[in-house]
Amino acid sequence: MSNFWTNQDQEIQEKYVEALQIVGALSHLFSDSTTPYLYYRAHENLFCEVFNAKNLSRGDVSYDAIKDNIGIGLKTFLNQNGKTFQKVAEFNSDSDLFRDLLGRPEDLIHRVAELRNKRLEITKNATNADEQIYHLITREQGKMNVVETNMDLVDINSISISKGKSKNTINFTDRYNEYSFSLSKSTLSKRFDTTSTNNISTFNVQIHPNPLQLLSGLNLNRLFVKPTDPEHEFIILPLYSERSGEVKLRSGLNQWNASGRVRDIDEVYIPIPSWIHNKFEHFFEYSSMKELSAKNSPSFDVELPNGEIMKCKVAQSGGKALMSDPNRALGKWILRDVLKLKPRTIVTMSLLKEIGIDSIKLTKINQLSENRGIMRSTSLYIYKLDFMDTGSFEEFSLTNK
Repeated sequence: MSNFWTNQDQEIQEKYVEALQIVGALSHLFSDSTTPYLYYRAHENLFCEVFNAKNLSRGDVSYDAIKDNIGIGLKTFLNQNGKTFQKVAEFNSDSDLFRDLLGRPEDLIHRVAELRNKRLEITKNATNADEQIYHLITREQGKMNVVETNMDLVDINSISISKGKSKNTINFTDRYNEYSFSLSKSTLSKRFDTTSTNNISTFNVQIHPNPLQLLSGLNLNRLFVKPTDPEHEFIILPLYSERSGEVKLRSGLNQWNASGRVRDIDEVYIPIPSWIHNKFEHFFEYSSMKELSAKNSPSFDVELPNGEIMKCKVAQSGGKALMSDPNRALGKWILRDVLKLKPRTIVTMSLLKEIGIDSIKLTKINQLSENRGIMRSTSLYIYKLDFMDTGSFEEFSLTNK
């Protein structure tokens, strides 16, 4: 395992510890406990800010951050006895993939393990990660601990189902770890060993007795010397046809299979439902150019989860397609680099369900406000692409359509 922590400069380590101590000092805003409180979203943002890591938590992938080609799962929890189970995956929207195996625990656990492994591999492919770890902050009375451990694939060949039976959970082990699968919640948990022997750093956290009084002394006018940036606008697009609920045989991710002219084997597009252009009129430059053909729409920059920039554009009649420029680039990345599909393999909803992804999120970023004047590309706006889990577009549609 690559030890992320020990590879960081001491000055950065100290800055991280100080930031956690500051957040922990405000614990009594949320709890009366003598154990410091750390909200997981605050931990994700703090970690990425201090270590200058790419924040992946806005997407539904198996990592929360990536730095130096190391995929990092961030977790914070109470240390307790140092041997607690913590959730590492959930399959709520995909329980139909193993519902028929409920009476056969061995088959069910093998299926869950396959799904877990496939999603880890997809995330690794999408981000170009070389390694994957968990970076943990465990909390106990008056202090926090830093622990790092492998983010292992489940070793399916060595799975052993525990003999003790429970109505709602199945416990099992492989050669590396101990797991628990909740039948009622469709969640997979892993037992983490965070006993003192595995701590790579421990530091005290002093909780302020009255953090509200402390904060009330801040001069808010001076604190907000300039207006905060507006929340970034985003849309979610399906990787399937909204009308049929399926990945069509000759369009979308299977556009390479369309009849007519000869097509590149990597030619694909992501469907843009027509209501997206109406609801989010200025999200794409195309939306303000309705009098022109889609072929005249300008290209724009899309940042992929691996940090690479891809040129894309709105295309086809009615602006119904998000395509790359050139059009084979998007298909090469999704079909070959991420999904690792052989050429001419038909993409189906069953395949998308197995990997737990059925849509993408595009977030529109003003680079000048986001990066304090440092431009990642020549465009003022850049769109960040993240994969989203099963059901995300449906939920987005219900909220916005």
